[in-house]
Amino acid sequence: MTTHQTAMIMMGLAVVLALAHVLGRLARRCGQPAVLGEILAGILLGPTLFHGALSDVVFPTDVRPMLSTLGNLGVALFMFLVGLELDHRLLRGNKRAAVGVSVGSIVCSFGLGAVLAVWLWNAHPVGDRLGFVLFLGAAMSITAFPVLARILTDRGIQHTRVGALAMASAAAGDVVAWLLLAAVLTFTGSQSSWQVLLVLPYAVAMVAVVRPLLGRYLAAREPGGTGAGGHGQGAAGGERGMAGRGQGVAGRVQGVAGRVQGVVGGEKGPDRPGAGERGPGAGPLGVLTVLLLVSGALSEWFGLHFIFGAFLAGAIVPRQGTERLRAAVADRFEAVTWMLLPAYFTVAGLKVDLSTVDADGLGELGLILLVAVGGKFGGAYLGARATGRPGRSATTLGILMNTRGLTELIILGVGLQLGLLDTDLYSLMVVMALVTTAMTAPLLRWAYPRQMVDADLRELAAEWEAAVPRPQAARAGGGKPSGAKR
Repeated sequence: MTTHQTAMIMMGLAVVLALAHVLGRLARRCGQPAVLGEILAGILLGPTLFHGALSDVVFPTDVRPMLSTLGNLGVALFMFLVGLELDHRLLRGNKRAAVGVSVGSIVCSFGLGAVLAVWLWNAHPVGDRLGFVLFLGAAMSITAFPVLARILTDRGIQHTRVGALAMASAAAGDVVAWLLLAAVLTFTGSQSSWQVLLVLPYAVAMVAVVRPLLGRYLAAREPGGTGAGGHGQGAAGGERGMAGRGQGVAGRVQGVAGRVQGVVGGEKGPDRPGAGERGPGAGPLGVLTVLLLVSGALSEWFGLHFIFGAFLAGAIVPRQGTERLRAAVADRFEAVTWMLLPAYFTVAGLKVDLSTVDADGLGELGLILLVAVGGKFGGAYLGARATGRPGRSATTLGILMNTRGLTELIILGVGLQLGLLDTDLYSLMVVMALVTTAMTAPLLRWAYPRQMVDADLRELAAEWEAAVPRPQAARAGGGKPSGAKR
């Protein structure tokens, strides 16, 4: 790297971070997640404005590969954090409804996306028609779990039944959608068959061998004992009868949403347990970083993509007995992610050119939006209704599951890199991701207004209070014990 390249990459990063921060704060003021403004910053730095003259000055061709490398590292850290925040315990008491919502949204989205891909093929032919159809179906099936968590926290509905069910459905749906995408990439990839055969042993080894060893190592280095953080309180609350179970679900949802919101918005969640306490130490931080990088490298070598390895590395980190350490590690990773992810948005934005969109492109964009919203909202709504959820609750879940954001941008980048999307269709799909994410907050205010949120929270509080065993009458009435018992 020459002196000129070093200077340009540092100056370019400064521009990216400043613009992402400004637009992120502006998005928050407008009631939107900050990631929406950060993605928009990347697009504005691309060829959409001034036909690429600005991007050519700020990001010369010879520094773009380095910018891409920094962005990929940010995505790897982000996917690790997404896996780290997944909590299977959110499914307790919500399994049937969560499965119905996630499966309904994925099946409808994939089916409609595949049908749309057959029609779009004539205008956007790529090397593999079947791969194009399968990929577009999988891309339509994604829900942005981190952005969803941030919206729930901003609205204060992470403690409600709808909020907990949305988190559980998005978590389950994310796992299924990532597996589906991995299968599509394996089917359409150019890797040799013997490399593909190593994917299953690799996953089994990560879960059956690496996870137990990692759990013992991290538990021995848990600061201040185990189960002491706010997240641990949520888990402990789940063991106290009916009231404790309700409080445990709320505590776990609060912990997950509070920790994830820092990833997306560049801020530390107020509900993060252990935040501001003693750090995780170089040992655990180094081990998890090495695990993340090695797992990402292996999945890339297998012919999938490094995002799957990074996601799996985060997902296998044990939750029991590592609450504070996991929160402290996430704090450290989020700080780095906040600096690197805008570089990825810029790399993505450099490939988005909306200045060339004509009437036909606007028509395609309209169909893409119709399929994206109809598949996600309709599938989630029907799945929720089929499992007995009332109409307004099903509507709210459909709106929330339509959130895409950064996760969709990552998937689209993979498709463009592998030649499964051309630049024009990629640009339209990025706009779809922005529009569907921007729709969520205002529609949520309409479908689930503040007064209904407050009423649901009061109802839950009353149920938990009623389920708590009452003290003895004498003590409840404030009477003093008798002298014989003194």
